[in-house]
Amino acid sequence: MGQRFDMFVLFAEMRTGSNHLEATLNRLEGVRCFGEAFNPAFIGQAGRTEMLGITMAGRAAEPMALVARMRQKARLPGFRFFHDHDPRVLERVLPDPRCAKIVLTRNPLESYVSRKIASATGQWKLTDTAHRRRARIAFDADEFIEMLERQRSFQSHVLRGLQSTGQTAFCIGYEDIGDIAVLNGLAAFLGVPPTLDAPDRTLKRQNPEPLAEKVLNPEEMEQALARIDPFELGKLPTAEPRRGPGVPGYLAGRRVPLLFVPLRGGPEASVAGWLAALDGMPEGLQSGFTQKSLRDWKRNRPGHLCFAVLRHPLARAHAVFDRCILGAGYPGIRQALREAHGLALPGPEQRSGYGPAEYRADFLGFLRFVKANHAGKTGLRVDPAWATQSALLRGVADFATPDHLLREDRLEDQLATLARLVGVAPGQGAALQEPEPSLPLATIHDDELESAARAAFGRDYMAFGFGRWR
Repeated sequence: MGQRFDMFVLFAEMRTGSNHLEATLNRLEGVRCFGEAFNPAFIGQAGRTEMLGITMAGRAAEPMALVARMRQKARLPGFRFFHDHDPRVLERVLPDPRCAKIVLTRNPLESYVSRKIASATGQWKLTDTAHRRRARIAFDADEFIEMLERQRSFQSHVLRGLQSTGQTAFCIGYEDIGDIAVLNGLAAFLGVPPTLDAPDRTLKRQNPEPLAEKVLNPEEMEQALARIDPFELGKLPTAEPRRGPGVPGYLAGRRVPLLFVPLRGGPEASVAGWLAALDGMPEGLQSGFTQKSLRDWKRNRPGHLCFAVLRHPLARAHAVFDRCILGAGYPGIRQALREAHGLALPGPEQRSGYGPAEYRADFLGFLRFVKANHAGKTGLRVDPAWATQSALLRGVADFATPDHLLREDRLEDQLATLARLVGVAPGQGAALQEPEPSLPLATIHDDELESAARAAFGRDYMAFGFGRWR
């Protein structure tokens, strides 16, 4: 019989044991795993910007060329793939029956805590237990729920891709990585001799203590987990391809029956402040919803209204560029934009000599990147921060269709009307205050930026009737 597979992909996430499993796979005859070959921040492993003669720019231009090089180097090559890796590669390998699929999973709470500890200690791998660094971390419920939803969405995409093409995957749990019978079963699945007599023991488990001993606020963690319906933990979104509704990010009044659906890049902070003041409750707004808890909120508030706020696409892209790309967040995306798309993008502490002309050039480059990103021509995910507002609202509509779509340029009057509709005096809401960008859009605004924004967000211009900014 011929070889069953030509290559393999190991679907996993951070801190699921994928490094350990990769080391064991590399002990199998003819098998070679090339690490996180399509991580947007590096190639293969942290710090590497080239693999098999292909640079990050070359990978961005033609990702499958790297796969072709892998096939030249091993009889059965493969790589690890996480939710934020190059989506173009996923769409090529997922329907390919000659590509074996391995799905590695771990208790998501264990993964979350492990990642937080690694970030705090700077220790991402351990080969000698004498050098183990210990830390206790603060559990953040909103952060955990957001991570859980990302994982569910990605797993749903993979599962549906396998189902719709009649394929199956080899599923392995974190606890199975040390089980030699399971590992040899994986070898048999791949079609290579099952000759392992022991798992790879180079890497050591970094945090073997019980979960309660690894967090600073175990009681708060237990309370947060109790809000998550256990029957939904393993439930994967069924609709595909689309964005999920993003339920954990919704904000709701405890007293006032208003539900705010923030659209990333929009006036999130100012509207949240207005709603909190209108609600007037010392506990603040209700957030961190699951689909079950949001249904309960709705049932308990007959006549509730759901709303979202639209921002002009150019202004929204500018806010995202200023806060997310030039700011302290999105370091992997920022590095990829430098390496593969030619943007300068100094770090937050490296702004000397970075004036309005340089800022404008990078912002224009970002708009051009977004256009290519929406068309599936880049190696980076379409992040909610720069997804079209129409795409975000389509995801929302499957669960919480907004009763009102407000406009930022008429926001004060429209919020006042909304308050009156639910029987509250509008004057109770706080004044709208949005964080100022480091460089106002009016300083750099011109026709070229207008055209680039329309090219990147054409669907929003068409769907919502946006014209020229101001």
